[in-house]
Amino acid sequence: MSGTTGSGTDHRGDVARDPRKWIVIDGAREHNLRSVSVAIPKDAITVFTGVSGSGKSSLVFSTVAVESQRQLNETFPTFVRNRLPRYEKPEVDRIEGVSTAVVVDQKPIGGSARSTVGTATDIYSIIRVLFSRAGEPSAGMATAYSFNTPEGACPRCDGLGRTTTVDLDAMIDKTKSLNEGALRFPLFAPGMVQWQMFAASGLFDLDKPVGRYSETEWRNLVYGPDDGVQLERSGPWTSYEGLLDKFQRLYLNRDLSSLSARTRKAVQQFTTQGVCPLCHGARLNQAALATKLDGYTIDDYANMEVVELVEVLGKIDHPLGVQLAAQAIAGLRRLDEIGLGYLHLGRETTTLSGGEAQRLKMVRFLGSSLTGMTYIFDEPSVGLHPRDVGRMNRLLTQLRDKGNTVLVVEHDRDVITVADHVVDMGPAAGVHGGEVVFEGTVADLRAADTATGRALRRRSAIKSGIRTPTGYLKVTGASLHNLCDVSVDIPTGVLTVFTGVAGSGKSTLVSEVFAAEHPEAIIVDQAGLGTSTRSTPVSHLGVMDAIRKAFAAANSVDAGLFSFNSKGACRACGGRGEVTADMAFMDPVTTVCERCHGDRYDPDVLGYTLGGKSIVEVLALTAEEAVDFFTDRAVRRKIGSLVEVGLGYLTLGQPLSSLSGGERQRLKLAGELGKSGGLYILDEPTTGLHMSDIDTLLRLLDRLVDAGNTVLVIEHDLDVIEHADHIIDLGPDGGRHGGQVVFEGTPAQLLDARNSYTAQYVRRDLGRTAAPSDQ
Repeated sequence: MSGTTGSGTDHRGDVARDPRKWIVIDGAREHNLRSVSVAIPKDAITVFTGVSGSGKSSLVFSTVAVESQRQLNETFPTFVRNRLPRYEKPEVDRIEGVSTAVVVDQKPIGGSARSTVGTATDIYSIIRVLFSRAGEPSAGMATAYSFNTPEGACPRCDGLGRTTTVDLDAMIDKTKSLNEGALRFPLFAPGMVQWQMFAASGLFDLDKPVGRYSETEWRNLVYGPDDGVQLERSGPWTSYEGLLDKFQRLYLNRDLSSLSARTRKAVQQFTTQGVCPLCHGARLNQAALATKLDGYTIDDYANMEVVELVEVLGKIDHPLGVQLAAQAIAGLRRLDEIGLGYLHLGRETTTLSGGEAQRLKMVRFLGSSLTGMTYIFDEPSVGLHPRDVGRMNRLLTQLRDKGNTVLVVEHDRDVITVADHVVDMGPAAGVHGGEVVFEGTVADLRAADTATGRALRRRSAIKSGIRTPTGYLKVTGASLHNLCDVSVDIPTGVLTVFTGVAGSGKSTLVSEVFAAEHPEAIIVDQAGLGTSTRSTPVSHLGVMDAIRKAFAAANSVDAGLFSFNSKGACRACGGRGEVTADMAFMDPVTTVCERCHGDRYDPDVLGYTLGGKSIVEVLALTAEEAVDFFTDRAVRRKIGSLVEVGLGYLTLGQPLSSLSGGERQRLKLAGELGKSGGLYILDEPTTGLHMSDIDTLLRLLDRLVDAGNTVLVIEHDLDVIEHADHIIDLGPDGGRHGGQVVFEGTPAQLLDARNSYTAQYVRRDLGRTAAPSDQ
């Protein structure tokens, strides 16, 4: 691919590039991009690097990907187009040479409790056909083996594998009457729509305490009368139904994820979940579960790890099943090749990490014979041990070698090394970034004077000063998931890093077993951060209320005036700062609000000031500037946490939707710094961080430990591992081949470990050995 590499200079204004061979971008201005012009070679792997917030995602996803998807949608008839997602034309002067883009991002796969690894990859569909044709006794067509169809689902749990029981003692306060709120469920409270059905039934004295109900009245309330009751009063009901039936129909006979967060939380307060007593968690009806193939049921298949299932399928010799088994094996091997061999087809997709979900999406494209596509990946190394990054790199090269263009936003050194072309963004983040600071080969990047170039040249070293533990926290006999009766002493007062390949049991041991035993722990995990355009760094940190109150006190007015989500919102745009016109079958057009000029606040509010600045001017301050502006110590401390985690360049009012993945991760960490407690658990805090940003993270971890805290980190990054005081390495592999502690000790002691993949890659990183063979 040497013919596609650049020369180490940019292509600003270069109109001579052939769009048949290059994706040509002129004047890109999305988010913080500063009129970026760049040429990206086709049929090559181009990796976009740069510090977090430098503009990589704005260029690749918000510009290239959006324009590709927008133009593709324009090729469809208006009837179809009106049912597709709508993409607004990105802020760019010109894009040429784009092809159809497939975006593989870190967003959850979606779906619900009914979505599994098997259904998401379509491998389970092949397995269903296999059992319908080759299994004995057959339960019927393939739909008879689907837990998402009436033909196959367990009648007791409706195919979910678990049943939910209503806690009547928690739901009903027997000391109160219906008028007094005997029904504790919020949506059944007096005056609510659902409560009116009970009132309109005529079955109860609404002022009589429920505890004094007769047996008949109690049965009517909970189960309803046997002969039913027609309601005379006009309303949304034609007949009365008991409390349990109504609650079951409205909230339990549907997936909880489809409910609002508030309703879901309320439902969970009054219910308990357990394994379905009929199917025992298998989801299917008894006829489907009775079918066997070579002694295995379809539920056995769903609960086997990928690598184990490949072995079982390879032994099938049924004339109607051999070809189907081969199809399933091909998909399963792709899962194993991408480092997901420890998963099983019955694993719910909602339980996957961001990295696992992204790799699962990749599998769907690896079997495709399409060429001329543009595949766009968002940090595909997330959640991967260095051993597995090599596997993932081979998949990227396979996509390229089929005749596709591969664009990768990435920080990992090993992913950068497989690039045919590199575009480095910077020079810094936020308002200090948005420029192309380097284009060219990986070799030239190593010599470049950029943050990425300097980081690639830096030599790694083991931490010299190891802290002495102040005590130990014990985990004894942990056997959850794949953990094999693990007992371990976790030192306190130091930085402990838990390592191991994906699926080895790190998160199970720390985030589930240990965290359950220590509810006081402050946990910074990878759960999603709200990305509403109305959410800002200061609202996330809980500082906005204090800022509004300060403005209100200084001007003797209502604090609501200083919220663009309340009384202070611009009357023309509702506090959005922009107006989007729906152009029917055309792309939407968004323009800056003419009344507030994008400030979100009504112009009348801007006359009120604090320290000589309006609310708009205050929210335009960077975190670094705001620390000096405010006098309130609590506000200064919370905003100062942004500076501590390396986000001092963010403005206070910047929408969270505009932040990169790395920025969101650090913002979550900043939100936890001010909390009291001596025990921190961080799950892969380097997610989205540039190599140079990791130094900032390490200084922060040191500060937490030096302040007397115990810090536990689940991590694959070698810089973090080498900086630990204590390492607990799990393995030796993932899934059923993992779940054991293969090493405990200091980083220096890890160098001599012989049964550890982590040790192999630490030795390589320090220049002690060559790259392991599977790299």
